[in-house]
Amino acid sequence: MVAGEASGDLLASLLLRGARQRWPELHAFGIGGPRMIEQGFETWWPQSKLAVRGYVEVLLHLREILAIRKELGNRLLMDRPNVFVGVDAPDFNLGLEAALRAQGIKTVHFVSPSIWAWRPERIEKVRASADHVLCIFPFEPAIYAAADIAATYVGHPLADVIPMHPDRAGARRRLGLDADDPSPLVAVLPGSVASEVGHNGPVFFEAVAELVRRRRDVRFIVPTLPALRATIEGQLHAAGVASCVEVRDGQSHDVLEACDVTLIASGTATLEAALYKRPMVIGYKVSWLTAEIMKRKKLQPWVGLPNILCREFVVPELLQHNCTPRALADAVETWLENPQAVQALTRRFEVLHSELHRDTATLATHAIEQVIRSA
Repeated sequence: MVAGEASGDLLASLLLRGARQRWPELHAFGIGGPRMIEQGFETWWPQSKLAVRGYVEVLLHLREILAIRKELGNRLLMDRPNVFVGVDAPDFNLGLEAALRAQGIKTVHFVSPSIWAWRPERIEKVRASADHVLCIFPFEPAIYAAADIAATYVGHPLADVIPMHPDRAGARRRLGLDADDPSPLVAVLPGSVASEVGHNGPVFFEAVAELVRRRRDVRFIVPTLPALRATIEGQLHAAGVASCVEVRDGQSHDVLEACDVTLIASGTATLEAALYKRPMVIGYKVSWLTAEIMKRKKLQPWVGLPNILCREFVVPELLQHNCTPRALADAVETWLENPQAVQALTRRFEVLHSELHRDTATLATHAIEQVIRSA
């Protein structure tokens, strides 16, 4: 297995939990993160080596990433697994899967690339790479069926883990916060990899400074990975809000469950926030060149997963030049001052949660077993 970043680590760990129930003697190895390691996964390289996003950002690390992929492929051809499961990270995994599949190793790709959002040509790469695709959104298998690629809708693992009715007070107690404090709590999530935090963090925390100037009743909390904590704290000091913001190592789910609103970078975390039924403001910045390339390959008007899945702008997206401190602060404040809009959004997210809820681990494990049997 290979999972390239924090969201993939979470998805893979849930799959591993189900797979180990089916196969108690399972030996899983490759590249993964701490959640996978908790499930007995043997990691050959740290996941952080692959946790890079954006065209320009990847170029800076390309030589090392390609060297890892080549060495990993060679090791897998020597110690041939029953199946290789690539978890998201399509730019890394699809090429590796194609090389392994050409040598007779069965391959499964877990989480379809967003061929319905941008870069539709990648479906041909999927055809060459994966014996089977595990889809987490209900509309995806039909796309693969039309292209004669085997695929199974397994639901989204997070919809099985996150409760339909979150316990805000319980989450605040787990975080050591006063559950009875009426002050609004805003969660700030600028990203899960260094390049995201580098682009988003400064503008997100300037937005926090703007909100602090407007309202003294708002509390702020930032969940982050230990490796990113020093960067986050430096950005908070630069924005002059270090004393106003609490930083936590991990606990992102508790933070999302506890908050009233989240200012959040586009990515899997936005779906987590939607499953916790939380109003959000999606912000995102990348390098100019990356933005221009992505704009030309974009197929639909939405970027955030909640909007893509709902097929409309149910939450605001502020991207690139629109992602300014004032615009972010305005959008957060709008949610704080409009409880009726929050209630309507909660109902919409409950419907979305129901659509994504399946026994993902069992369905995925069954599909993987069928692939192995076909060998």
